Amino acid sequence: MTTLDNRTSVPVPSPARRPIDARGPRFGAAVTTAVLALALLSIPSTVSLVLLTAQTVVFALGALVGVHAQPYGVLFRRVVRPRLGAPTRLEDPAPPRFAQTVGLAFAVVGLLGLVTGAVVVAYVAVAFALGAAFLNAAFDFCLGCEMYLLGRRLAAGRTTP
Repeated sequence: MTTLDNRTSVPVPSPARRPIDARGPRFGAAVTTAVLALALLSIPSTVSLVLLTAQTVVFALGALVGVHAQPYGVLFRRVVRPRLGAPTRLEDPAPPRFAQTVGLAFAVVGLLGLVTGAVVVAYVAVAFALGAAFLNAAFDFCLGCEMYLLGRRLAAGRTTP
């Protein structure tokens, strides 16, 4: 949904489509890395179930509502970003939102593994999500974002005669 800026009558994209500070997803990935590492180290336990459930909710908000609604994104915007300089790079929120969807899928599989007693499945799913989050946090390489962009390129190639 696009609204008009009352001062300039210029279309303003909704928060879900507005460019985001590229440092925000990296901050979120760092927090996600910590949460998933603790969850992985505590499998199988109530602690791992609580941590993974919380992270699943975070991924769900980022995937279904948008990265602007994800708790780590809100924390970044309200607490961290005001202490940093102006962003040097803004990015489309669609690739990080897709990455949140991928993370959500792995977190759900991990949760199902924990709940059903399939501990190996939980370990593997959480480890994959942790690996992707760590790549983004440590090296600014968003695996889910790259998957999104590759999918877009492949889809564009199919529509071209």
